[in-house]
Amino acid sequence: MLNGGGRSRVVLVMCGTLAEGRRIARHVVSKRLAACVNIVLSPAESFYTWKSKLEKAREYLLVMKTAAKRLAELEAEVKKMHSYAVPEFIAVPISEGSKEYLSWLEECVSTPRKKGK
Repeated sequence: MLNGGGRSRVVLVMCGTLAEGRRIARHVVSKRLAACVNIVLSPAESFYTWKSKLEKAREYLLVMKTAAKRLAELEAEVKKMHSYAVPEFIAVPISEGSKEYLSWLEECVSTPRKKGK
């Protein structure tokens, strides 16, 4: 195990449709804003207050892995692409993880993508 050093983050984003989640996931990974995005294929049942009214929705969870230095740009892209007026964007520090995985994560969001990949 390696201490994450506060550099890596897990970001949680909920989407109203699977198609929207997939579109956002492909986009942020292709722009190297996230190393990986997992989409939970079973919808979650969400209860929340919106404009003083209790709401209920079926949503899909995106779990994004990124570096702290890419958070602002990742959030801007998610907001730009998301259908919600106020999309969920919660970043949690990765305090520990395998050295190899965290190195891969950093490399994915730091270096230009090679041609043909």
